[in-house]
This record gives sequence, C-alpha cells and structure tokens, in this order.
Amino acid sequence: MLDRFREECGVVGVFGHPEAANLVYLGLYALQHRGQEGAGIVATNGEALIAHRGIGHVAEIFSKDIIRRLEGQSAIGHNRYSTQGQKTVLKNIQPLVVEYVLGALAVAHNGNLVNAEVLRDRLERQGSIFQSTVDTEVIIHLIAGSQEPMLLGRLIEALAQVKGAYSLVFLTEDRLIAARDPHGFRPLVLGRLKDGVVVASETCALDLLEATYEREIEPGEIVVVSERGVDSHRPFARARQHSCIFEYIYFARPDSRVFGRNVYEVRRGLGTQLARETHVAADIVIAVPDSGVPAAIGYADECGLPFEMGLIRNHYVGRTFIEPQDSIRHFGVKVKLNALREVLAGRRVVVVDDSIVRGTTSRKIVEMIRAAGAKEVHVRVSSPPTTNPCFYGIDTPTRAELIASSHSIEDIRQFLGADTLGYLSWEGMYAFLGGLRQGFCDACFTAEYPVPLTDVEANARQLHLFEARER
Repeated sequence: MLDRFREECGVVGVFGHPEAANLVYLGLYALQHRGQEGAGIVATNGEALIAHRGIGHVAEIFSKDIIRRLEGQSAIGHNRYSTQGQKTVLKNIQPLVVEYVLGALAVAHNGNLVNAEVLRDRLERQGSIFQSTVDTEVIIHLIAGSQEPMLLGRLIEALAQVKGAYSLVFLTEDRLIAARDPHGFRPLVLGRLKDGVVVASETCALDLLEATYEREIEPGEIVVVSERGVDSHRPFARARQHSCIFEYIYFARPDSRVFGRNVYEVRRGLGTQLARETHVAADIVIAVPDSGVPAAIGYADECGLPFEMGLIRNHYVGRTFIEPQDSIRHFGVKVKLNALREVLAGRRVVVVDDSIVRGTTSRKIVEMIRAAGAKEVHVRVSSPPTTNPCFYGIDTPTRAELIASSHSIEDIRQFLGADTLGYLSWEGMYAFLGGLRQGFCDACFTAEYPVPLTDVEANARQLHLFEARER
C-alpha cells in the first residue's frame, strides 16, 4: 500500500561468532519491515571482506551456499527501502565496500544526511569519483580523504562534517564500529551473544538471535568492538535528543524495545488516549492491519467495545503484482485487504489506523467497509494530522501531497466518506510520557525541524535517503 510513510533501512552487525553471516542473515529477516527492496551482507575472515548484495527480500537474495561463502567471525548487514517510483539498482545496495589507504572498509547506514548534496559537490570538485547515488558514500569519501592516522580519528572527523540522521555500522578486517548521530533520530541497540557482540536497529533482531539486550547505543556515541572488547567514545558535543516519534507510531515492530520503551505498549497507550479524546457511539472497533492493531485494542478496551478483525490482510502479497486489463476497482487495496462482511454488516464501526498520508488508501478502505454492509464508519487515527515531510531517514511525499497540509479535518472526513473522523491530539500523543515532548522529533506534525535543511534544491524536490539521481 503506497499511501504510507516508509522507513528507509535496517542494520545488523555481529562480532566474534563463528556463524556471524548466518546470524546477520537472520537479523535482517527480523528487520525486513524496515526495508524490502534489497539487502546485503559483508563478512570478514580476518584477512579480507567478503560481500554479497542483491535486489529483493532477504529470502530471495541469500542461499545456504552464499551464506557458507560469507565465512568469518564478524559480519554486518543492511535492508534497503528505495523511494517510491525509483528503480532499485545493485550499485546502491548496502553495505558499501571500499579499499582505501588503511585497508578494506564496509558501511551500512540507516538515516539521511541533510547536507549530503553540498558535501558531495565539494568532494567531486576535489576529485572524488562516486560509484553510487546514496548519501552513505559521502561518509566513505570523507574518511578516505582524512589525514588522521587511525580509522577512529578519520571517522570522528568525517561525522563532524555531516548533518542529519545516521545509525551506522562499519566493518574492517578486525573491527566492528557502530555510530549514532548526536540527536539520536534513528534507533540502534547493543546486545551480547555468549562471547559475541550484536548491534541492530531494533531489539526484535536480538530476540531472534537469542542475544541479550544490553543497552541503546547513545546519541553521539561511537562503539568500537575488537578483540580487546567494547570501547565507547563520545567525541561530539552533547545535543538535544530528537528520536523519531514515528518509530512508535508505525515503523518499529511492536515486539521491539525502542528508545527505552516497548513499542506495543506505546501504541496501545496511544489508542487508549485516542478513545478518551474522540469516543463515539459504536458497536465494534476494528483496525487497519497490522500497524493499527495495538492502538485499536487500546481504543476498544478504553471504550468497553469489542475488538473485531473486520479487515483481513493478505500477508503473501509480494512487492509487485499483475493487474488484469479489465481492472477491478481499487485492485491495489483489495489484493492486500478484504472486509469481513460477517463482522461488519449492520454495525456501527470504528476503524483505527496509525496515520493518514495522502488519504487515498483510507478512502478505499472506508468504501470497502461500507460495501460490506457497515451502518456507520468512524475513522480514528492514533497520531496527529501529518502535515510535513520528513528529512531524517523516512520516505515521505512532498508537503503538497500530504492531505492534512492543505485540508481541514472536516474536508478530509468528506474525502474519506466517513461518518466522523478523529485524530489523536498533539498533546495526547505525549500522554504516555507524562506530557513531556522533550527528546523526540515530531517535525512531520509540527514543521519544527531540529537540524537545518542544507540541501535546498534537494529539499524542494523532497529530500530522500536515495536521491532522484538513481536511474
């Protein structure tokens, strides 16, 4: 369903385990929701870096023979999501791997650098030749061009020049390095697996690997893992934390612990608060699966209404499908969701979703529910109206394409064809924090961007992690 914000990537790293590549492969499986267009793994046997990258889902890219070839006790991996309308090409699949004066280096990145175009132009004028169109490669060129004698010094110098969001994992022949931007936009966690070390975007990857969660990698922290152990460095001035609130609303898996809280509990709490603010007389509560389910459960529990599975999701739909020439109306939504008439017919229905972006999908869902015989359809959204694009590692439409940026709630209700429409208030969104907003980025709701947007031309087109250069 294209009428969604999309997270742009997940990262995994394993150090000090004889089956490192296989564990990274499983970790990428757990993080498949963070990127579904391509994936890659780079492993080291202590002498060289061995890489395999491909287009598609994790299961489509890796086989037993490929994993066996990725030998060594350390590895990193990456899931990629490309921006809408762009074709994924192999040169942009991460981890990126290079050879430079200090040896081999691989890097995987979750986030977005808001000054990547400015830095890239400068580097190209100085003679750098780029092999990809991803902003991650800017960091590699900054490292390669540094005069610092050691990799850590080069990395610190490089990261001091970039602005925006980054959760990074690097791999050399003998070290794994993880780094998180000073604002902490995107998640990154540290875990233990016997004598090994695991880093990942979310704790659900640690759970699958049966690794023990240790802690978050802190904003502005660089963690170096080697045979000597785990060394922590904090070379940057302390900044106000601005973790992405949308990780709670939609992106992260509900079984993950993100920014110190369980995602499922937060989403259920958002639904509880939504019910307190927007309760309406109804017979049942249903969710837009899957991300709307926890909030719908919280809503139903607070209102004392039964929660029902009124929309059934087809979990086996691939990234593309062939539409018939005599196209079924709303085929794109109907192939993924089906309304359950036995649940909906003759009832007043509250349907809970996590967000509304363009509104086109929500409109089709309302029509499906009505066609299944619902007497009334009341749409409830467990976040405030989304009025602004994100520039910190999320694929979002331009501001003009966001329906709430130019339409009132009543206008949106009429467009959806719903009997009523209610959003969670901005204040209510932070109720689970005791009303404290501090520590989160909510620019998609407020337009208060914590890091200035440097790439002016790119921003005018809507800055994405994967720029429009990709052909």
